Order: sequence, then C-alpha cells, then structure tokens
Amino acid sequence: MATTQLDKPDLVIRGRKVVGGVTEGEALVTRQTISGWGGVNPMKGEVIESHHELRGVSFADKVLVFPGAKGSSGWSGVFHMTRLTGTAPRAMLFTITTTKAALGAVVLRVPSMTDFEQDPCEVIETGDWVRVDADKGEIQVWKRGQAK
Repeated sequence: MATTQLDKPDLVIRGRKVVGGVTEGEALVTRQTISGWGGVNPMKGEVIESHHELRGVSFADKVLVFPGAKGSSGWSGVFHMTRLTGTAPRAMLFTITTTKAALGAVVLRVPSMTDFEQDPCEVIETGDWVRVDADKGEIQVWKRGQAK
C-alpha cells in the first residue's frame, strides 16, 4: 500500500534523525533487542536468535521497530551484509541509542530514527503501514485493518 497526500495518518510520532531519508513500508515490531552477531542470518535478513520473539521472521524490506542492538561490535558488519544481499530492513526505528545501533544504521544507509516523543514499540504494531521521514524527524502510521 503506497500512501498519497490525501491519506491522513492515524498517528504521527516525532523523533531524532540518525540517518536521513524517506521511505515507507510495513512495520515489523519487537520489544526485544536484536543480537547481530549470531542472532541474524544476513542471507535471509532473518532473526535466528534462540528465544527471540521474531525467531524465524525476516525483516527484509520492512520498517524494523525495536529497542536496539545487543551483543558485540559485529552487529554493524552483519547488518552491512544484509544490505549487500538485499535483505536489509527498509528503515530502522530504535528506542535505545547505542553505538552498535547507530553504526548499524549508518552502515545500512536506510532512514533511521531514535529519541521519540512516544515509544514506537508501544504504539506501532506489526503490519501497520509506516512512512519514515527521518529528514523531518517524523513517522506517520496507518493502523492495519483500518479503512484508508
């Protein structure tokens, strides 16, 4: 679903740009941090971390909404591989800014934001349509299942 200027979002969230750009896509939300080193299969863009709520789910071409990164500094390298294999997320929205998450965002070169006025992990649901305008510091959300 592509948005038009006539579509009014159900929710607008403001935050801080980490990497600029504008994109939109389906949200994939987790309330758990993601381990890049050993927690992601970069060939599929899939979370493989044991006991993770997204285990077996691919974030490829999704707007990834998550608290942030955990683990070693290999996180950015693994996410860089997802960029090279075409399995990277379309955008990243993370609530806890660490050097791992920030470096991963820069390496991926996808619109990325943090420091939100509302916790996106609480108000965005998997399947919602999200437009990320990191340059403006704005996220527009269309809730799934609601008429457009």
